[in-house]
Amino acid sequence: AAMITEKEKELLRKVWNSLIPVAEDIGSDSLLRLFTTVPGSKTYFSHLDISPRSPHMLSHGRKIVLAIAEGAQDISQLAVSLAPLQTLHAYQLRIDPTNFKLLTHCLLVSLACHMGDDFTPQAHAATDKYLSAFAAVLSEKYR
Repeated sequence: AAMITEKEKELLRKVWNSLIPVAEDIGSDSLLRLFTTVPGSKTYFSHLDISPRSPHMLSHGRKIVLAIAEGAQDISQLAVSLAPLQTLHAYQLRIDPTNFKLLTHCLLVSLACHMGDDFTPQAHAATDKYLSAFAAVLSEKYR
């Protein structure tokens, strides 16, 4: 994985802190994009209402964005902060880890739409590196 510089870490903390108030918007939009572009990913949510902005979509979207925002506070500790989520997704939910990569792509698109001019090429590059690292850590328990 590409190294995240100190400057990028600072930028990532700023970006993700700014997203906490709109966590459910960003998260539910990303999930909707995932389910629309990769219909197979819906199977994990078959017991939930996944219509746009449903309570389930807003709630799960919010959880995702808050976990990512929390991880951005100290990227060096990702493996520690994500340990409970690793276990949950690998052993209980048995989510195909390919979905993490697909969701991070959808998150990038949602961020670009939401942030507009603030989603600079530098912010895009840093976020892409960080989300790749996040998805990789989340997938570690599958090996």
